[in-house]
Amino acid sequence: MKNILIINGHQKYEGFADGNLTKDYINKATDFFTKNSFNVKHTNVEETYTVDEEIEKLLWADIILFQFPVYWMSLPWMAKKYIDDVFTPSQGQLYVNDGRSRDDTSKKYGSGGLMTGTQYMLSITYNCPASEFSNKDGFFEGLSLDEANFAVHKIFQFCGAEPAETYVVHDVYKGDLNLENELSIFENTLKQNFIKN
Repeated sequence: MKNILIINGHQKYEGFADGNLTKDYINKATDFFTKNSFNVKHTNVEETYTVDEEIEKLLWADIILFQFPVYWMSLPWMAKKYIDDVFTPSQGQLYVNDGRSRDDTSKKYGSGGLMTGTQYMLSITYNCPASEFSNKDGFFEGLSLDEANFAVHKIFQFCGAEPAETYVVHDVYKGDLNLENELSIFENTLKQNFIKN
């Protein structure tokens, strides 16, 4: 039986970003993992948390699902604050150090992670259309979705975690989002990433 930590990285802006879409994805993920006999824990960056308890959750997890909206091309600031609050004091638990060694110059920066064997998955909600990624004429100048979210990936990889396939839903404010269809795609991505046949 595997353990999964689902992190809700949403930050509410009244009347503009209430968090309902994020909740829909977290509910779908919780239902999916529960039905597949995973142990599930949750964190919500908008709620009060204790740093030591969050570090324990991260150590407990075999899988981390990080669900967040993109605000101004990055994480909501409360999600980034959570990362800074929890990951920074976790030296010796989530990571040894930055990986380098004065005694062994072959050890490279970013190789000091202790979360080896842990997988993480980014699940992202965007107003940006899919056409802007992997398009040299697009807003992101040819960057893929994962390249545009490079810094978020590197947070987990610095700690030794391995990426699973990213899920994304685009055009969330366009007005024609087929949520049922998108949640089905999301569930299929969870199956592909975490249910071994």
